[in-house]
Amino acid sequence: MPLQVTDSPFSQEQAELLNRLLPTLTDGQKQWLSGYLAAAPQVGSAAAETAVALQDPPATATLEQSNTQLKTQEVTILFGSETGNCQELAEDMSKKLEERNYEVTLSSMLEFKPRNLKKVENLLVFVATHGEGDPPEPGLSFFETLNSRKAPKLDGMQFSVLSLGDLSYEFFCQAGKDIDKRLEELGGERLHARVDCDVDFDEAAEEWFDGVLGILNDRAEGSSSDLATPPQLGQNGTSMQSEQLVYSRKNPFKAEILENLNLSGRGSNKENRHLELSLEDSNLEFEPGDSLGIYPENDPTLVDMLIEEMNWDSQELVSVNKQGDVRSLRDALIGNFEITVLTKPLLEKAAAFSANNELGQLLEEGREDDLRDYITGRDLLDLAKDFAPWEVPANQFITILRKLPARLYSIASSYKANPEEVHLTIGTVRYDAHGRDRTGVCSGQCAERAESGDYLPVYVHKNPNFKLPEDPDTPIIMIGPGTGAAPFRSFLEEREEIGAEGQTWFFFGEQYFMSDFLYQVEWQRWLKEGVLTRMDVAFSRDNEEKVYVQHRMLEKSQDLFHWLQEGAVVYVCGDEKYMASDVHDTLTTIIKQEGNMSDEEAVAYLEELKLQKRYQRDVY
Repeated sequence: MPLQVTDSPFSQEQAELLNRLLPTLTDGQKQWLSGYLAAAPQVGSAAAETAVALQDPPATATLEQSNTQLKTQEVTILFGSETGNCQELAEDMSKKLEERNYEVTLSSMLEFKPRNLKKVENLLVFVATHGEGDPPEPGLSFFETLNSRKAPKLDGMQFSVLSLGDLSYEFFCQAGKDIDKRLEELGGERLHARVDCDVDFDEAAEEWFDGVLGILNDRAEGSSSDLATPPQLGQNGTSMQSEQLVYSRKNPFKAEILENLNLSGRGSNKENRHLELSLEDSNLEFEPGDSLGIYPENDPTLVDMLIEEMNWDSQELVSVNKQGDVRSLRDALIGNFEITVLTKPLLEKAAAFSANNELGQLLEEGREDDLRDYITGRDLLDLAKDFAPWEVPANQFITILRKLPARLYSIASSYKANPEEVHLTIGTVRYDAHGRDRTGVCSGQCAERAESGDYLPVYVHKNPNFKLPEDPDTPIIMIGPGTGAAPFRSFLEEREEIGAEGQTWFFFGEQYFMSDFLYQVEWQRWLKEGVLTRMDVAFSRDNEEKVYVQHRMLEKSQDLFHWLQEGAVVYVCGDEKYMASDVHDTLTTIIKQEGNMSDEEAVAYLEELKLQKRYQRDVY
């Protein structure tokens, strides 16, 4: 709650001024002001004298010494991020350091020149891992240079790495591990040990924050005790006290489901759903390109089968977090813990609880391929069945489970066009594996157990790397098969709302025209009204020969390259492994052919588009 000056010796006008000023002050400003007032003259306090003093702070020994000494420390913060998590964390760290008068340089890996590393005294790196242990796309060129002969020597540089990843992937946090190792090889010394974070990264990141800040403050000569214990800032750089008033990843908003519709027609092989959620009274806002995080629940039927297999008591009370909050075992397995994904670290911990020697044998060195095959497509119920008997109480077993992570979905609506609402396009994941029908955790919940009037815990996830151009007259090219169309519905709603004049071109693909043409009526209306200038579609199963969006791009290669030359921004949304890779190769081919370029020149052309933020991808 903001500090209010009420019962005080100040006049009403003075109190109003203070009440407007105090909530805007940072901790550093409050500390300075406190010292100033303590040291200010008690007499002769003319208004002009006070004004001059405030512009030129009093030279009290304690304040001047503290500020001067901390300003001598410079910190460079680099982030490599596709979804925005690393950037958000890096910005939080930058605010913390600036409040203590450190000189901070904050930059993305895309915009930072690696040769400038040799000038850096203290380096903090925030990096995410994607795909099969790969660095994020905006950091690819930085990683390549760092691992080349052009990499500078970094003798005397202090560094620390915060690495984000997903423990369910084999090469967990590999990008962070790689850059940590390479910085050491180039002569850098670790300021603080690298920390690898799973998808639920808040607590681990906060511990790393505090550790790094503590070391930096200890190194500052004469640093005071309050500097060694930094104020706890939340995910948005606000104090922990005020953060509870804001809905966020750590404090999600319970959004009511207004609509839940199946977009797929009869005969479709898919089930794509359109959800509309209310954000009324949440104060949550978003921009086209942002995502919505949903905290899902596991299927209660799956939970009941697991409890029965393990011979546990569903009503036993168990702790669900470090704060000691308790729930019934059944509720905890439904809403708090991941039970549908197996990982090597989980199996290694579970082996201690199993009386079946085969689990330990599966984890032996040299059986990596067998372990990988076993993990794929199986869940905790499979583990319970395959390696019985188990001799472990529920409250002990759940300590090895990770928290149930949120699922991110590209927002399919414009906030300007639909105030206090958010729309999503969710493809239901269904498949058969190892003799059992399975569904995606969140998509299955939305398809089978979420109805109008129900509530979902949500938060807005900003994506600074997937944004409409600032100039609404800039032409845009959108490539999004299937549910990858979601953000482009948001784009066009936004451009319609603001009256943007720039041309728009959309490449859409799916299996069948009759059953899978998502939002067909809306695209056609926008074409008629001129909000959408051009649209090319590819329905792969309607003809004997399969046709995908990249084939349509090649057919229109001359026009597409002309749009690029005219300054168009290209957006790609959808599957990273196949579609996005094929589209990238197709763009390279088009640039090479239509621009009469060599392979190297075409690659450089695309890299330049990335630097100009004219080639943006939201892939998964």
